[in-house]
Amino acid sequence: MQTNPAQKSLAWRFIHHLHTIDSHRFQVMKNCFACGLYDQGLTHDLSKYSPSEFWVSVKYFQGDKSPYMKEKQIKGYSLGWLHHKGRNRHHWEYWYDMIDGRWQPIRMPYNYVVEMVCDRVAACKVYQKEKYTDASPLAYYLSRNDQKYMHPETAKALEEALTMIQNKGEKATFAALKKRIKEHYTY
Repeated sequence: MQTNPAQKSLAWRFIHHLHTIDSHRFQVMKNCFACGLYDQGLTHDLSKYSPSEFWVSVKYFQGDKSPYMKEKQIKGYSLGWLHHKGRNRHHWEYWYDMIDGRWQPIRMPYNYVVEMVCDRVAACKVYQKEKYTDASPLAYYLSRNDQKYMHPETAKALEEALTMIQNKGEKATFAALKKRIKEHYTY
């Protein structure tokens, strides 16, 4: 019988959470580099090491999903997530603003859409471990229904890239995304 990670010691959760975010950042960095996004690969998710994100994530660490989900389940919101999405442009939630008196999504710049693809692939690999397949990022995206809230062009670009990963694999997809970025692709 496995022990619930929430019942583990603070030191255990600290070490395992640190390993999780380090593994995730390394995977995103590799993906971003394959797409030609060197600066974004190096700086991806650095806010996860800030006290407002790190310690709450240690507290709610589970190992198989984001600690923010557990915090939301318990409190109804996550201060760590609110901090994170407000500082990381690769999250579609960052791209919301009050325009003409109503909150609405803004189309994300393409380089951040590509970083979001890299992030989703890495997150699925880190959390799903050996169960990961090239279909995992698209399946996760579709299960969350995020596209309802994104700018339609952002949702389309993200879904196209995740579908390409499912059908053609990471190497071919990242090469195609790199080419689009070099051509100053706009969607």
